Amino acid sequence: MVSLERSRKNVMLWKKSMVHFSLCFVMGFFTGFAPTSKSIFHSHVDYSDMSEFAPQPMEVSQKTTNVDRSWTAPAPRAVVHKHEESWPQLKPRRLIIIVTPTSTKHPFQAVVFLTRLANTIKLVPQPLLWIVVEDQTESSELSNRLRRTGIMYRHLVSKENFTDLEAELNHQRNLALKHIVHHRLSGIVHFAELSNVYDLEFFQQLRYIQVFGTWPTAVLAANRNKVIIEGPVCDSSQVIGWHLRNMNNETDTITPPIHISSFAFNSSILWDPERWGRTSSLQDTSQNSIKFVKQVVLEDEAELKGIPPEDCSRILLWRFNFHACTTSNHKSLTTTTSHVIRK
Repeated sequence: MVSLERSRKNVMLWKKSMVHFSLCFVMGFFTGFAPTSKSIFHSHVDYSDMSEFAPQPMEVSQKTTNVDRSWTAPAPRAVVHKHEESWPQLKPRRLIIIVTPTSTKHPFQAVVFLTRLANTIKLVPQPLLWIVVEDQTESSELSNRLRRTGIMYRHLVSKENFTDLEAELNHQRNLALKHIVHHRLSGIVHFAELSNVYDLEFFQQLRYIQVFGTWPTAVLAANRNKVIIEGPVCDSSQVIGWHLRNMNNETDTITPPIHISSFAFNSSILWDPERWGRTSSLQDTSQNSIKFVKQVVLEDEAELKGIPPEDCSRILLWRFNFHACTTSNHKSLTTTTSHVIRK
């Protein structure tokens, strides 16, 4: 009895399986003949209402092609190009070349005056090159101080011996100019004495010089209760005259009414004078670059521009005449010492 019941159940299972298989086969057969653009199972959801939830990429791109272009923003590339055309053409800052001669005849110059000038130059924006010239000596004090300044510098050593102070300083200046010519250092050259005191705007004005520039200088003497103005008399940036004064510290045969620290020039005139309309050269002055530059400054007054250009009468540089102060102090010290010895 049990075996008959099991056999009946197995027959029923096989019949159900055959029925399901037949139904699936028929459904798959007719589905193959149905059109592919239509779904067999129809949904009651309206897909047109689903665009706000899941927009179709192709439909969106087709709609944007029909939008009025007057309402659309310009292409990013066109906007950038338009702004680039309106931007000013930025020019790099010109190199300032500061030349400073030194002498062991000045007491305390390395300690006081060189340190003070270095602290001023450190505040000037780059590019700037400081050329410092000194006499040959066994001391490395100046070299050590220059390394600690953090300024881009070149240290030159003069091997010549001089008894005259101004002749020694002029030789050192010529040595620096020969270095500039040899290495083709293109920039604006300015002779900065250790006794100079600057307004920082002065260095900014130097970068605007094309050929030659000049400015008035206030000379301060420790043993006098007055200030002496040296340099040009200007109408805006045009030089129309000079503050005349006996330049006792000039040893050249040419004595221009302008101090060595009262002008600056484009360094390329030293190796390319024809570029600036000059026919002379350094050989015409027996390799005396300082003398040559002074000649050019006075002869080419049309190219000589006063700075600041809007008001050349402004004082941006002060010069402390500590040579006379040192000499007078030395004489007074000698007199006092001899007086003490007599006692």
